[in-house]
Amino acid sequence: MSILGKLSFKDQAFKLREDAILDATARILASKGFDLMTMDDVALEVGISKPSLYKHFKSKEDLVTEAMIRLLTGAQAFWEQLPDTGGPVGKLRALLEWAMRVRLAGGLPFLPSTSPQVREMLTRSLRYVTKVVKLNSTLKSAVQDAKKQGLLRRDLPDDVILFTYYARTCDPAVEYLRLYAKLDDDAIVAHMLAVFFEGVQPGGATAS
Repeated sequence: MSILGKLSFKDQAFKLREDAILDATARILASKGFDLMTMDDVALEVGISKPSLYKHFKSKEDLVTEAMIRLLTGAQAFWEQLPDTGGPVGKLRALLEWAMRVRLAGGLPFLPSTSPQVREMLTRSLRYVTKVVKLNSTLKSAVQDAKKQGLLRRDLPDDVILFTYYARTCDPAVEYLRLYAKLDDDAIVAHMLAVFFEGVQPGGATAS
């Protein structure tokens, strides 16, 4: 049974509205950024009153923090349902594709990469930090396993691979390819995956 199925009708309606609020927040953050986004923007996008919005989230900071926590929760859940048959590189590729498609759909602002203020705000949330640490540990283990199997370049430090991997999720090239190169989403994802994995896999570049 789904989580919604276990809730009362009133609680289901509350949860659905909260999901709609977080969806709207992600879209507005992707287009406006944290500084320009207002609670009025979110209420208008969802089609609810501002007092109704405050019943869910007491501040813009709380709202953005919850949106980022939901994003990390989704990434971890996606990873955990991936089959092991693809191996560590297959799983890393699948998660990166998922992240880019979520971003192209307007749901992946990845604010910490662009705003020191947001980074500081998020680090005050124990829930957020806990999820970041868990996901990073999960992906680092996958990178280490892949290197042991000779599937990723051993001359590259784990963190170089990981942080480059994270950077692909917020690379402005995605928007430029859509806007100026007129590529469709499938082509953008395919090219961005190739750019990353050809650089970190043996034979993709000359190892020192």
